[in-house]
Amino acid sequence: MKKKVTFALAFCNRGFMPGELIYSAREEMIQAVTSAGYDYIAMDAELTRYGGIETRDEGLLYAKWLKEREGMYDGVIFSMPIFADENGAVTALQDAGVPILMQAYPDDLDKMDFQHRRDAYCGKFSVTDVFTQYQVPFTVMKPHVVHPLSPAFAQNLKDFAAICRVVNGMKRFNVGCIGARTTAFKTVRFDEVTLQKYGITVESFDLSELVFKLKEKADDDEAVLAKIRRLEQYTDFSGVPEQNKRTLAKISVILDEYIEEYHLDALTLRCWNELETYLRVCPCVLLSELNDRGIVASCEIDLCSAVTMRAMSLASEEPTAVLDWNNNYGDEEDKVILFHCGPVAQTLMTGKGTVTEHKMFAKNDPGSGWGCNEGRIKAFPMTFSNCQTKDGKLIVYASDAKFTGDDIPSDYFGCAGVAEIPDLQNKLIRLARGGFKHHTAVGTGHMKEILKEAFTTYLGYEWTDIDV
Repeated sequence: MKKKVTFALAFCNRGFMPGELIYSAREEMIQAVTSAGYDYIAMDAELTRYGGIETRDEGLLYAKWLKEREGMYDGVIFSMPIFADENGAVTALQDAGVPILMQAYPDDLDKMDFQHRRDAYCGKFSVTDVFTQYQVPFTVMKPHVVHPLSPAFAQNLKDFAAICRVVNGMKRFNVGCIGARTTAFKTVRFDEVTLQKYGITVESFDLSELVFKLKEKADDDEAVLAKIRRLEQYTDFSGVPEQNKRTLAKISVILDEYIEEYHLDALTLRCWNELETYLRVCPCVLLSELNDRGIVASCEIDLCSAVTMRAMSLASEEPTAVLDWNNNYGDEEDKVILFHCGPVAQTLMTGKGTVTEHKMFAKNDPGSGWGCNEGRIKAFPMTFSNCQTKDGKLIVYASDAKFTGDDIPSDYFGCAGVAEIPDLQNKLIRLARGGFKHHTAVGTGHMKEILKEAFTTYLGYEWTDIDV
């Protein structure tokens, strides 16, 4: 899943300021970026005075240099070692097309003479004001001024890299929708045209096509045999009848074919009730395995959850999951059991799952629904998020919480974990009033601010704040 982020570096200049300070800033920024594990590109320092951008002509030179390297960088770091010239800056970056991080140097109290005083604290506002006037989106972080070699800037870099991954990965992507929404679940309805406005293309496939493809797959097909081996290594298949295991493997191969042929970045699947009733399998474990590979896969045709799952997987570079807001946890008002039948990546679980028959289907139709991957979700800091389409807008929420690792009774069916969410009861009211679904997507780490920055500053999503 992981791809090294590359930053284009830009440095400011202003004629009457001590431009010599840009030389050390260049060295320090390169050291900061490479030490943090990222790549960089930077224009030759000899092309402008001190290697910075001051005049409109220098801005045009940098813009041309950047355009010639389009696709080679994920974000721009605009470094202000001194008070910046806003005209050169906006000329250079108004067409960058990627997130821009504004970094300004702090002054040292023992270096306030004219040869060393930077005034970047003030100059940062000069640049951000003009960028706002030109409607050029940018990112600002705490603290207002920060040295590139400080721990604070190392965290800024980490967060900015995550923002870049989300923005660039969400600008334009394809989601496969395999099967129609189940009649019982109007909660997962969505508007394709609204999604397309935000660069999200939905590719729809009838479930009957999947069934036809399955019948065409031979039992001794090499891809099917390889998939059986993969699934047996992935989780505990020891209790699954051979025919059901083979059917699951064939479906998994077909899903891979859809992903490859249509260049799908994510998918959602109609997971009940035809697959259980007619094919005698439940595809939970297949979605689990896809998510573990870094291919976002949601169940129950919840395409909106797939959208936020993808965003969180880009931010964290870890698997994500979609879960039901399912059960209270005793009398603890800030805890909830989040559950699904088994599409959770094993990376997020306490250990290997066990593939079982779906108890809800087996109750009335024994022998149906083999494919739930049962287990427990491990303890980790997490973010939960979801979205909806409404009146032509994509509306999203996100909040930070944690999975606790608290015990859940052993006879509790499916894959579940206890989440502790501050002020949960009020957040649930806001979700209900906002018309959000009975699912939420979860990802590893606290990403709320990263998602909010990517969604609202660069992608144009509407934000619903449930933390107020």
